[in-house]
Amino acid sequence: MNLRVLVVDDTIMYRKVVGDILAEIPGIEVVGTANNGKIALTRIASLKPDLITLDVEMPIMNGLETLQEIQKSFPDVGVIMLSTLTKRGSDITMRALELGAFDFIAKPDAEGMQENVQILRGAIQPRVKAFAKRLELRSLLKQRHRSAGAPAPSSAAPSVLASSRRTGKSKAVAIGISTGGPNALTKMLPQLPKLGVPIFVVQHMPPVFTKSLAESLDSKCQYEVREAENNEVVRPDVIYIAPGGKHMRVASGTGGAKIIQVTDDPPENNCKPAADYMFRSVAREYGALSTGVIMTGMGGDGTLGLKVLKSFGAVTIGQDEESCVVYGMPKIAVEAGVVDVVSPLQMIASEIIRTVR
Repeated sequence: MNLRVLVVDDTIMYRKVVGDILAEIPGIEVVGTANNGKIALTRIASLKPDLITLDVEMPIMNGLETLQEIQKSFPDVGVIMLSTLTKRGSDITMRALELGAFDFIAKPDAEGMQENVQILRGAIQPRVKAFAKRLELRSLLKQRHRSAGAPAPSSAAPSVLASSRRTGKSKAVAIGISTGGPNALTKMLPQLPKLGVPIFVVQHMPPVFTKSLAESLDSKCQYEVREAENNEVVRPDVIYIAPGGKHMRVASGTGGAKIIQVTDDPPENNCKPAADYMFRSVAREYGALSTGVIMTGMGGDGTLGLKVLKSFGAVTIGQDEESCVVYGMPKIAVEAGVVDVVSPLQMIASEIIRTVR
């Protein structure tokens, strides 16, 4: 069965380009377009799309207002936001992701039209395919639970941590996350009390958006949350978000202090920032006294870094399949044998706490 997609954008050029890119993907059917949110809502009822690509900035009803109405009236319909690379666009997009939009795509601003189309194609196709897989997975899980009559795995299930191999508790926590990340982080990080340790986060995002993410999380968490800056001294009870378009690593500074280095090294796993890059540095600086966490996201970034962390004796935690928006990064890490604990999203904070306290 084809995945039905509705394209919503106030510019005819984007409606055409996005529609053409979607039409290239096998199993995708573009069922219609709309030039604002109000029209989109009327068309959802008649066209019954599975997924909507939704522009953030539109007249009459903007993307955020439209998303809220979609979630109220059509909760099973997925949404991918399209946003400009501006502070305003990133702030609105961050709110949309926190509300549960599947993912977002930054509208490219290259000089040539063909280059912009290529960038868009490279962003749209994997996200739409990931959404289709997620839809299929959720359908299978529903059938499995229905036929077995079994409840979902208990969130209170005890875990066996690798901390028995360690002589102390973690002095740092490192998190790698991608698609579905802002929503997952918004649910998980506010559950953490101040633990007296720094937390380093790589969320796959372009520039501007990571700043908005940090500001949004800072308003919700007991921890201070900030976008990391080059050469700043690492402090306890601070969450450092890697800047979009840069790598982040931890290094030794003067007098035994740890510092953050923001670098322009080449992408790893087609990612910049990359979780592997950050995980390796945490392993070097904190060794066994660290906790590595891999959460929802596409691709395989983070697995090799977790392997390094485990080789030092660190504890590693992976998000479970059912609570992931995309079960990609944790899946590959689990299959590689580098995850000690598999946990539903609502229990990850508890797992982190017990590695630190």
